[in-house]
Amino acid sequence: MNTSSTPLPGGTWTLGDSTVTRFGYGAMQLAGPWVMGPPADRDGALAVLREAVSLGITHIDTSDAYGPRITNELIRDALHPYPESLFIATKVGATRDAQGGWPTARRPADLRKQVHENLESLGVEALDLVNMRMGDAQGSQPGSITEAFETLVDLQREGLIRHLGVSNVTPEQVAEARGIAPIVCVQNMYNLAHRHDDDLVDRLATDGIAYVPFFPLGGFTPLQSEALSKVASRLEATPMSVALAWLLQRSPNILLIPGTSSTAHLRENVAGAGLSLSDEDMAELDSIGH
Repeated sequence: MNTSSTPLPGGTWTLGDSTVTRFGYGAMQLAGPWVMGPPADRDGALAVLREAVSLGITHIDTSDAYGPRITNELIRDALHPYPESLFIATKVGATRDAQGGWPTARRPADLRKQVHENLESLGVEALDLVNMRMGDAQGSQPGSITEAFETLVDLQREGLIRHLGVSNVTPEQVAEARGIAPIVCVQNMYNLAHRHDDDLVDRLATDGIAYVPFFPLGGFTPLQSEALSKVASRLEATPMSVALAWLLQRSPNILLIPGTSSTAHLRENVAGAGLSLSDEDMAELDSIGH
């Protein structure tokens, strides 16, 4: 339930048969360092999740590979039984090794195992959305998505998945997946400084498909730009607030999932994303990634 008196920035978007807030929450940072092991402050992590829901956020992004299992179990412990309005997206296609790496795991048996692990750790009978993660830790890689994606389509037919998406993919893989079954979103790395998907964002918007940028603030290398700093200074805002607001104003199909392990930072992100950027601001910021 939204106990906040102010609406979230960006309004809403429809994913399949569900309406979600465009401002969502990414749970990856709730795990320990390098997304391995439990958080140092478990109660704090649970508080962040409950605060997200109390602010009115209805879109939470996670994966059973985070921890592994840690973030899904935190989500379940904090929020189950889930509000009817809550939409939880997860992803499959990679596991974790003892060194904290992300080895790919995309054989049909691997994917079935990961889907069942997500169902168990989240405590649900069907997953709202499963993104088929391709590529590797370095980013998207060319190659066919068909065998892996068809496995998720089979699981959707079995009633274990409600909606399908793709992640860390090339435009060719997006087209290949869409030729097999409908998708509701694409989740790729995209932010002010990494604009390689500009054309894809616009094509998906035309087709009513969401684009969900991961690392919206640069990920492990925070965004730094003279133009960004200049606009932020002019607006008396932080550069990160400007970067989030730019994404929401960039295209109506962009859904934000910034992550944090702090309730104060979560509230700052929400407030920052609501910043109103002028045409002049947007034009100045657009020059960063080009």
